[in-house]
Amino acid sequence: MPVIQAPPATEPAPPAAGGTPSVVAPPPRLPVWPLIAMFGLVPIWWLAGFFYLGWPLLGALLFVLLVTRGRVPLPPATGIWLLFLAIVLVSVTQLQSPVSLLTFALRLGFYLTAAVVGVYVYAVARERPDQTAVLVPLCAFWFALVVLGWLGVVIPRFEMATPVEVLLPGGVAGTPFINDMVHLSTAEFSERSLNPIFRPAAPFAYTNNYGSAYAITLPCVVAFTMLRRRGLLRWALLASLPLSLVPAFLTLNRAMFLSLGAGLAVLGLRAALRGNVRVAASIVGVVLVGGLVTLFIPVTELIGNRVESSDTNTDRFSLYSEVLRRVGDSPWLGYGAPVNVDTVSADAPIGTQGQLWMVLFSHGIPALLCFLAWFVVAAFVCARATSAAGQWLSIVPVICLVQVPFYGMANQNLAVAFFAVGFAMALTEREVHRAGGRSRPRQRPAVQPT
Repeated sequence: MPVIQAPPATEPAPPAAGGTPSVVAPPPRLPVWPLIAMFGLVPIWWLAGFFYLGWPLLGALLFVLLVTRGRVPLPPATGIWLLFLAIVLVSVTQLQSPVSLLTFALRLGFYLTAAVVGVYVYAVARERPDQTAVLVPLCAFWFALVVLGWLGVVIPRFEMATPVEVLLPGGVAGTPFINDMVHLSTAEFSERSLNPIFRPAAPFAYTNNYGSAYAITLPCVVAFTMLRRRGLLRWALLASLPLSLVPAFLTLNRAMFLSLGAGLAVLGLRAALRGNVRVAASIVGVVLVGGLVTLFIPVTELIGNRVESSDTNTDRFSLYSEVLRRVGDSPWLGYGAPVNVDTVSADAPIGTQGQLWMVLFSHGIPALLCFLAWFVVAAFVCARATSAAGQWLSIVPVICLVQVPFYGMANQNLAVAFFAVGFAMALTEREVHRAGGRSRPRQRPAVQPT
């Protein structure tokens, strides 16, 4: 796939025989409908059991369109992610059993899909006059989170076999990791809690993934309402924000609150330094709405009860310690995938319970450095945004960096993050270009002597 960094709208070709330069027509615009199909039809993919296993296939559709189009601009820091992918691919040599190859391929598919989504969104947003329309698929994804999250609140015990689950071979569908992905349920339940509560999870298999997606997508929704000042979609999003807090709070995800708090703190600091009253007012509005919801949902008490009556922290620290102990034996390429052992107190395999630990254990120290470096560079690039919407989008990489020690991101959420960052980079690029154009004095065209 031929790529370039920043192609102009038209490129002058060498002069023809007669001395008149020809103009190369720009490549055709990439359509937005594949993004709508991927992110906007999440409830359908979830009901079919296709949400996890089909996600890389939807990413492959975007890749085919990129290859067919050609002349694709790459967003900043793409090289870092390509290096990460190369290391991950080589680490397949470290797999301890052929059975792990299926889960390895699925995780690699999520990593590749995220990169393709980021490039696709960046290219689409750069070439469209109305950049706001590119965010619509992500807004549709947000609505799916809210509606399906409320299903976890209203009918938390609902579950059923999906068509994909029925069609898969019994040996594959019966694997716990695969079964979690293809078997439909709306919530997770912990009997060990002092106040047993169902925690919303749909469309994801795990409630932690729901909390991660919520924190990543919230800034994008606020950004859209700032970019588009009128219209039905804007008012629907504004109405959904307070409604979304109920399922989000009932996930009891501590890292969700921590990452959102860190993102808002960075956003508030930037707003104070730049004197941006609009951003500061939006932060106050979000915090006030969240505070009002806590009057009806005792989040702090529920989280405290859950921590006191479970071994969550002990299990996590046990897994983390084992990762640090074992990574010294294979620091460069890791072990290819998480492994099950009987030397820790947790039921989960070593290399889970956080993307940082998964990458470190599965693919080694260089892969982890590349993974983190991409988000760090993205955070600095997006921080150059001057608009209120751009500043809200710029905290998405910050939120992800706070989440990686606690939440796994080898799932759809990585593509959501790349979507947001790809759009933010295109928006920031246009803002910086416009600011530079205004700062330069106009020059009169030189008059050639006749």
